[in-house]
Amino acid sequence: MGISIWQLLILLAVVILIFGTKKLKNVGGDLGSAIKGFKSAVKDGDSDADKQEKVAQDSAESADTESVKKEDKV
Repeated sequence: MGISIWQLLILLAVVILIFGTKKLKNVGGDLGSAIKGFKSAVKDGDSDADKQEKVAQDSAESADTESVKKEDKV
């Protein structure tokens, strides 16, 4: 009951007739660059989250070190 190969070919032919090959090529290129941009943004977002987590850990460690130094002085 799925879509047969002939139905897909007819649909492709109609789409090409309506939009033309040049416009479809531009849409494909735009879609590809959008996906690439999204992937790089997700990758950068993960890196930023890791950096923020590390900064939070470093600041917590430095606060612990400062409290130990203050206790030693007293």
